[in-house]
Amino acid sequence: MRVAVVGLGRMGSAMAKRLAEQGFDLVVFNRTRSKAEQVAEATGAEVADDAAAAAASAEVVVSSLADDAALLELYRQDQGLLAGLGPGKIVVETSTVDPDTVRSLEREVSAKGAVLLDAPVSGSVPAVESGTLTFMVGGDPDALKKVRPVLEALGSKIFHLGPVGAGATVKLAVNSIVHAINVALSEALVLAERAGVERSRAYDVFASSAAAAPFVHYKRAAFERPEEAGVAFSLDLVAKDLDLILGLAGKVGAPMAQAEITRRVTARAIEAGYGDADMSAVASYLRSGQT
Repeated sequence: MRVAVVGLGRMGSAMAKRLAEQGFDLVVFNRTRSKAEQVAEATGAEVADDAAAAAASAEVVVSSLADDAALLELYRQDQGLLAGLGPGKIVVETSTVDPDTVRSLEREVSAKGAVLLDAPVSGSVPAVESGTLTFMVGGDPDALKKVRPVLEALGSKIFHLGPVGAGATVKLAVNSIVHAINVALSEALVLAERAGVERSRAYDVFASSAAAAPFVHYKRAAFERPEEAGVAFSLDLVAKDLDLILGLAGKVGAPMAQAEITRRVTARAIEAGYGDADMSAVASYLRSGQT
């Protein structure tokens, strides 16, 4: 099975490398060609000149973009993804976007005779590297069966949730919890530190307590040693997610007071200059006293 990976940010690059390790034949595309060439050098993948060429040369397309605007441009621009799709091709759309966005793209993909699966993921780069992502899938179950080998190379849990849009909806619901935990963990850690408890000792307890969600474990290094941590998921992207979450809440009439508070704290951290930093930098922002 030949797989095209389009969009080679942190997640897309990690997915391409993992798929190559698992033996898939790859073609890659990124708007900034140098990123695609770096991934190709590491994986042996072919570099496509445009998204249309990538889609035309593969049976399965895995897409990973930062936001709705970038995703729509990827599909609809001249020589975009739609231009390379045809009967029998399946697009696995892993981007975190508005459910209405993937529904609109699904109609356009179907018009080409191809199938779109709405398949965002839970887990960051380390989960990709270990093949332990969680997929939240909306769309045709027969198409899911066909691409399951691709998804199983990347993830350990695959949930089929209903029609296209269901995956995006549940991903936003999951992220509302994750981003709330991020703020709560930041506050708790700074509270313990200011009260005289050494950071790593406090974290030992957090990681062994009733609050020890998987997020608490896999973000430990970032919270304990923020000066050494890379950026797995930036606060700017957290803010994007929270806008989508609250936008969906407004559409369906769901009360989300916690998400509103999480968005306010995130916005203040970004205003203080932490937008490009990892999401765990909320703790650094609280330590800084700029609140």
